[in-house]
Amino acid sequence: MAISLGITGGIGSGKSTVCNVFKLLGTPVFEADKVAKSLINSNSKIRNGLIEMFGSEIYDTKDNIDRKMLANHIFNDNNLLEKVNQLIHPEVRKEFNRWKEIQKHPYVIHEAAILFESGFYKMMDFTILVSARLEARIERVSKRDKISAELVRQRINNQFTDEQKRELASLELVNDNKNLLIPQILEIDKKLRIHGKIW
Repeated sequence: MAISLGITGGIGSGKSTVCNVFKLLGTPVFEADKVAKSLINSNSKIRNGLIEMFGSEIYDTKDNIDRKMLANHIFNDNNLLEKVNQLIHPEVRKEFNRWKEIQKHPYVIHEAAILFESGFYKMMDFTILVSARLEARIERVSKRDKISAELVRQRINNQFTDEQKRELASLELVNDNKNLLIPQILEIDKKLRIHGKIW
């Protein structure tokens, strides 16, 4: 069975960039956030649960989730957010296990913004935190999503801090101008292929 490597990082840290480099090296990457977004529309268990919680209007006339309405419901209500997560996360977990079984590679990557918050990290053999300076992250996301710095800060505050993630991560990749990312990634890839571990 392939080794599971979980990769996470706060919004704007460069997590997706790191995963794209691994993809170029031929590593299969399971993008948990994209899978979750897809399952919200396609998985009947999730769909029925959300309709039970919020009413049928949570889906539009084309049977797609009304993301804005869902966000408005859960943004300031941690209890509701937890209930929604308890509905979605087990289905994402099943999807990952199915996906992993058919991969033919020494290791696979599970990319998730909330790898630690969701408990997914417990399924991984190793985990990597991609970190970057807070100011750089705010600037990146603000430009990318065309939103205010204040809104970016709100999103960041809804995730674990890097300090909390650092305590749980096997390894940290620092995405700044001092440490080049690609040599660090190549080293991890080599270790996983040859030794089956990242240190």
